[in-house]
Amino acid sequence: MVLQIIPTQKEPVVTWEKLPADFILPDEPVENIQQPPLAAALTDALGTADRIQPEMLIASNFGIVATVNQKMVVKAPDWLYVPRVLPVTEGVIRRSYTPSLEGNQVAIAMEFLSETDAGEYSVRAKFPYGKLYYYEQILQIPTYVIFDPYTVDLEVRQLQANKYVLQSATAEGRYWIPEINLFLGVWYGTRLGLTIHWLRWWDKEGNLLLWSSEKAELQQQIAEQERQRAEEAIASLENERQRSETLAAKLRELGINPNS
Repeated sequence: MVLQIIPTQKEPVVTWEKLPADFILPDEPVENIQQPPLAAALTDALGTADRIQPEMLIASNFGIVATVNQKMVVKAPDWLYVPRVLPVTEGVIRRSYTPSLEGNQVAIAMEFLSETDAGEYSVRAKFPYGKLYYYEQILQIPTYVIFDPYTVDLEVRQLQANKYVLQSATAEGRYWIPEINLFLGVWYGTRLGLTIHWLRWWDKEGNLLLWSSEKAELQQQIAEQERQRAEEAIASLENERQRSETLAAKLRELGINPNS
């Protein structure tokens, strides 16, 4: 009889070090052509609703840095949100973000699936590490969102006891994202000439957060309605003036002074 010993996997040693200035960030082409507009729309709605503060970091395809077992690892979510970061020196451009060293942990990470890559689900626990493993075990990001714009499948995972747990949608098909106090869901429509399924925000009362283009259009509609009401009021006053003049003329014909 041979005793088989199964080696136990060691816990990764994570440290937080700033990305070296000469570190070459991966410059991979975007595999999902819908990724840039999806990410931009999410940020645009937050800005339009005045929900972005100077201390926040909201970015797209932006590297998050951690050193795992003395090896530097960089992953770039398609969209990320950090509630508070330390300011950078004036004139310095932030190239990446190292949690703990430069501010709070990343609160939300989103990935938009391509037609060919399924790395967003990877739990590879060895260097260079799978995305899901990296976000869950290394960075411990509280909310991880995966959206497939081709099958219109939205999955929201939240960290519970150091493991991601799939969340259930509301009756409206939305997910509550506690880190940002908003619901996230799918909406079909057109933005900047692109008609697709978008990820959108709703507040706790169920109100849709508008894009800047929608807010501008709404303001234009309100201004047009106010202009029409003003024109109608002017027209009503003019009709009243004409009726008054007609009545005054008839009274004068009868020998009655309308001003007495």
